[in-house]
Amino acid sequence: MKYSTQIKSISYLKNHTAEVAATLAESCQPMLITQNGEARLVVMDVRSYEMREETLALLKLLALGQREIDDSRFRPAEDVFRDLDNLDLG
Repeated sequence: MKYSTQIKSISYLKNHTAEVAATLAESCQPMLITQNGEARLVVMDVRSYEMREETLALLKLLALGQREIDDSRFRPAEDVFRDLDNLDLG
């Protein structure tokens, strides 16, 4: 993605909010909003935001799992499956 095509001023955002919302929903690309020539905000559609949050959550789980493996805090899969087979669910 080229952020250079997705940079708008805050006044543009104020004056074209509906158009920006439609563009973001269609493109699924974030838009950088500037104020006085400096980057101030990143605006994105809600679907992209939700997907980003889900991705970050999965990455966090992977990192936590890797940390547990690195710290030798795990059980072999065979042991887990054997314990599951031996569960008394009745």
